[in-house]
Amino acid sequence: MVHLITVVVLCPSLVTADPIPNVVTEDIRAGIEKHIEEQTQLSGGFFPLMFDGEELRLKLVRVHMEYLANLGPRRHFACVDLASEAGNVYDVDFFLAGDPGDMVVIETTVHKLNGRPYYLWEQQDDGTWMHVEADEASRELLGIVEGVDQFEFVYQGTLPEFSEAARMWIPLPESDAFQTIEIVKIAMPGAHRVLTDEQYGNNVLFVELDPSDGGEPFLLQFQVTRQEKAVHVDEGRNPDDFLAPEERVPDSDQFREIVAEILKDKNGNNLLRARAIYDHTIDRMRYAKFGEGWGNGDATFACDSARGNCTDYHSYFIALSRAAGIPARFAIGAAVPSNRDDGGVNGYHCWAEFYAEGKWWPVDISEADKYTSLATYYFGHNPANRVEFSRGRDLVVEPGPQSGPINFLAYPVLEVAGVPVPLKPQFGFRRLGG
Repeated sequence: MVHLITVVVLCPSLVTADPIPNVVTEDIRAGIEKHIEEQTQLSGGFFPLMFDGEELRLKLVRVHMEYLANLGPRRHFACVDLASEAGNVYDVDFFLAGDPGDMVVIETTVHKLNGRPYYLWEQQDDGTWMHVEADEASRELLGIVEGVDQFEFVYQGTLPEFSEAARMWIPLPESDAFQTIEIVKIAMPGAHRVLTDEQYGNNVLFVELDPSDGGEPFLLQFQVTRQEKAVHVDEGRNPDDFLAPEERVPDSDQFREIVAEILKDKNGNNLLRARAIYDHTIDRMRYAKFGEGWGNGDATFACDSARGNCTDYHSYFIALSRAAGIPARFAIGAAVPSNRDDGGVNGYHCWAEFYAEGKWWPVDISEADKYTSLATYYFGHNPANRVEFSRGRDLVVEPGPQSGPINFLAYPVLEVAGVPVPLKPQFGFRRLGG
C-alpha cells in the first residue's frame, strides 16, 4: 500500500551553534508519550497494537527525538520503539493531530521489526513523503551512496552543570585513504588541545573544564569528502596485531568452540571462513536495543544474549574471527542518511574489517541483517555516506580518563572529579555539491 503525506521535514535541519528551539519537538514528544501512557494504563500495563492479526503487548523503549516533526498546521509525526514480552522491538510510526497538550493519534503503522523495515520513506519533488515497500526500494533508500559523497557534519551538545573540575575527550576525525576531513569550526568551552593515541593514531580533542563551563554548548563542524570503501591494502600495521584480545573482545574457549562448529565443514581459505562467520552472525544476532548490557561492544554479552546494536554485532564477529585465526578490527563513526540531503543523524554507527587474501575486507553486519538484499554488498563494502571518527578499542591517551582506557570513542567521554558522566551529543549534516 502506498501512502502520500505532505511533510515539511522528517528530521530537524542541519544543527548549528544556535539550534532551532525545541518547543515543537518537546510538545510532540509529550503528546506521543501521553498517548502511550494512557493506552498502557487502559490495557493492564501494556501498550496494545494490532499487527499481522495479533494484538501485541508492548512496553515503551524510547521516543526517537531526532525524527519528531511538525508536518504542517496541527499535523505531527513521531517514531517510537516498543518492545514485546518476547524481546522483539517494534519501530512504530505515529501520526498525530491537534495542538500542544491536546494531540490525538490518527494513524499508527509498524515501520520496523528488530531493525528490519517493512517500508521506507522517499521524498518527492513537491516535498511530500511516500511509503516505498522495502523489497522495492533502491539502494539509496536502503542507506547506500556509492562512489563519492560530500557533506558538512556537525557534532554538538550541551555540558551538564557540575561543581568540580571536569575533563572531556572527543573524537576528532582525520583524513585517510578513504575520507578527507576539513575542520570548519571548533567552538569549545574551557581549554582544549589535540592528543593522539599511540596504538591506532586517532586524534582526540582533550578539553579541560571548570564549574563555570557547566551548561555551556560545544560544537565541532567539519566538511567530509568520503569514498565508498571496498577491499583494500593497508601496509600501516602487521595484520597479526589484530589477533590480540581486548577488554570486551576476549580470547576464550567459548568463542573457539563456537567458531569450530561454524567452520567444521569449511576447508577453504580465510575468505570463505570469514563469510561463514559473517552469515552465522546475521543468523544468530538480533538488532534489539532494550534492557541492560547492549551498546558496549561486549562480545560475551552478544554471544550470551544474541542481541544488541552495531557494536555488539561487530564485537561478536571480531571475537569469532580472531578465534579462527583471522585478523579483524573495529571502527566507529556515523552514517548520514542517503535519502535526504540535510537534517539529523541518528547517533553513531560502527563497522568492522577482516584480513584475508592479503587485503582488508570491510563488513557491516548489523546493516546486512536489516536489509538482507544487501548482505552481499556489505561483505566487502562500506558506502560513501559515512564519516569515521576513530579506530580500535581500549584507546590510551595521555592524559587519559581515570576510568581507564576508552572502550571506543564516538560520543564524548566526560569525567567530573574523575567520575564518568554520560553525555550524548547531537549530530547533523548537510550534503554538498548538489
